[in-house]
Amino acid sequence: MDYLKSVAPTQILSERGSNLVVINPGSAYVRIGLARDEKPFNVPNCIARYNTGKPYVVDQMLNTQVTTNQHVDRERAYNTAASLLKIPYLDESSSGSASRKMGRIDGFNKPSTTKKDTVFPWTDVYEDVQISPVASETSADKGEASATKAAPDVTDTKDASESKRKYRKTIFGEEAMTISPNEPYCIRHPIRRGHFNVSPHYSAQQVCEDLTAILDWVLLEKLHISHSERFSFHAVLVVPETFDSREIKEMLTIVLGGLRFNSAVVHQEGLSAVFGNGLSTACIVNMGAQTSTVVCIEDGVSLPNTEKILPFGGEDICRCLLWIQRHYQKWPQIRTDVLAKPIDMLMLNQLKESYCDIREGEVEAAATVHSYEDGMPAMPHKTTLTSLNVPPMGLFYPNLLVPEVFPQPPREWFQDYENMLEDTWNMDFGGGGNMGLPMWDSFAVSPSKPKKEEKIGLAEAITSSILSAGRIDLRRKLFSSIQLIGGVGSTKGLVRAVEERVLRTIPPTEAINTVEVLPSRTDPTFVTWKGGAILGILDFGREAWIERQEWMENGIHKGSTKKYKDSFYIEGQAMYFINP
Repeated sequence: MDYLKSVAPTQILSERGSNLVVINPGSAYVRIGLARDEKPFNVPNCIARYNTGKPYVVDQMLNTQVTTNQHVDRERAYNTAASLLKIPYLDESSSGSASRKMGRIDGFNKPSTTKKDTVFPWTDVYEDVQISPVASETSADKGEASATKAAPDVTDTKDASESKRKYRKTIFGEEAMTISPNEPYCIRHPIRRGHFNVSPHYSAQQVCEDLTAILDWVLLEKLHISHSERFSFHAVLVVPETFDSREIKEMLTIVLGGLRFNSAVVHQEGLSAVFGNGLSTACIVNMGAQTSTVVCIEDGVSLPNTEKILPFGGEDICRCLLWIQRHYQKWPQIRTDVLAKPIDMLMLNQLKESYCDIREGEVEAAATVHSYEDGMPAMPHKTTLTSLNVPPMGLFYPNLLVPEVFPQPPREWFQDYENMLEDTWNMDFGGGGNMGLPMWDSFAVSPSKPKKEEKIGLAEAITSSILSAGRIDLRRKLFSSIQLIGGVGSTKGLVRAVEERVLRTIPPTEAINTVEVLPSRTDPTFVTWKGGAILGILDFGREAWIERQEWMENGIHKGSTKKYKDSFYIEGQAMYFINP
């Protein structure tokens, strides 16, 4: 860790990170920025295209209904959590005399200046287009059809022009999520549940086109990097553990082909996280919006047999919050629908971040809930939210988080299973030491099988992951070096809850009696991005980088039924760090 501090201080990041763009795509947000920056832009990974013939939200067509058994399991999970939190069961009324014990709030917490009652305005979907009279006359002479009524004749020819309003062709980020359902737009999320959102209603080509458009918009509008400047920039691609090799290759083609970066390198989020917090060995628990992952890192090497993928995240906690408030009739009589109106998910996420807190006793809060109806201005509704400590307990009791929306995408598309992060490790990095050794030599890898999700609680996933690490000394170190990252990692009270429940989950036959969550040195949401920036600086100029021309010529089959060539041509080398 001391070595890491010496080779990548803030000054070096500032000096050498000016032409490195770090891209960290996720299901709900994409984090992107220059490596020299303190933090990235955090943009909703969403695009809205003008189209009157499509559903308002594509994923609505994939919704699944909650079964009776799921309802029963959810109520049982609520009562289990209620018993631990010392609050009434679901169908019991509060006596009002329950003790409200204050729980310890650990880890990194967001500033107290968080806006709890922010109102999201509807997006203005129109743009003004200046049309000169000459252009209007030319169009009329050619008999071209006009989408709007013809304007009256302009008599003043001096700088005369008219302004016509028309729909914006594409809208990105938060603006896309706050478009009224009445407007003629189709809203798409190209990544869902940790994978490319490919479905019968959303083709692989459309997914890649939308991802390219979103990233290109961020580069142009946020980072101000024009198309002509791209060739002088290099991209660090930090990908989720959930991605299959085909998805990683598609991201490389987007970055090097569509966005035209000079070169790119691929790192996984777990490995990037340890660098982002200045560590070399840790159990990384990454809790995102729609999926959570657990993976152990030893001396900068990711241990693939410790990887766990859980099909729930922050958005599921938001939906659980809504379900509980409706059950107790605390939610106003308004039409809140996270499926049909993405703006409602933004509101629920804000309420979750502001008020949810894992601690014993009844947790209530006076809050303002807003209704967003058919393009009308947001209407505030005062209410008292209750049982605010229960929704985040769904991390430990996942039956609380019924997955009735947006199930995992179908896997039929991912038939290109050769794993670019696992089968090209015989590279000589120079400099001596163990840096040239294959990383996976001691592990059994089965790239012919897609990654599977596990429906277990967070404590069980962490315990199972660490116990798969092998040596007892390593397991003890990992149990004392747990890192909570991702947006959910900032949940108040989560640190103590993880420590207590993981300790209870460890089998009594294991000689381990200490569990510790290490505090994050920065916002858990941006740890993986920051680690990607540091890795980009450390290994810049080495053979791990993939040149644009090399990838487009050697990595892709042109005019072939199989899009990508063998992984022999891929140098997506994930870097690792060993303490001297």
